[in-house]
Amino acid sequence: MPGINGGILPNGDKVKSTTNAIQVDSVHAAAVAARNAGGKQLSPKSAISGIGYFAYCEVTEGNMFGVMQSDVNAR
Repeated sequence: MPGINGGILPNGDKVKSTTNAIQVDSVHAAAVAARNAGGKQLSPKSAISGIGYFAYCEVTEGNMFGVMQSDVNAR
């Protein structure tokens, strides 16, 4: 089934707590919109093989969120 079903990652330098991710049509466009609204793109667009593309962004208040673009051809 397409969409974000969740995942558990070890704590790292960037991800320190539960982080929500939203489905978007384009990771690039979502990251540009975040930056244009005063936020940041925290990680580059990364491929998740056979699933799609993902990146972390941050809003002006410092809260992090993920954006996910479905693409079964991602490599």
